[in-house]
Amino acid sequence: MGFKKRARVNRKPKEEAKDDDGDEGEIPCDVADCDKWADKKFGGRSIAIDNAIDVWGEDGLKRDARRVRICRPCYREWKKAKKDEPDQY
Repeated sequence: MGFKKRARVNRKPKEEAKDDDGDEGEIPCDVADCDKWADKKFGGRSIAIDNAIDVWGEDGLKRDARRVRICRPCYREWKKAKKDEPDQY
């Protein structure tokens, strides 16, 4: 049995896969204007507080910790803002 056949056997039917869209997260995004979830299963990331302050400022974050959790759209926004700084990666 090849890897593709094993993947097809373990894959959920389309009806069940659509039900997963309404999942509730556990970790909220730390950007002040955002109300999405920063859980790993939703594509959330954790970045250093200094990097987050460069993009959103100190008032733009909900909490003050060493690392902040951000959702996927906020991470993409951060990544675009830091695109010209190669030392960030």
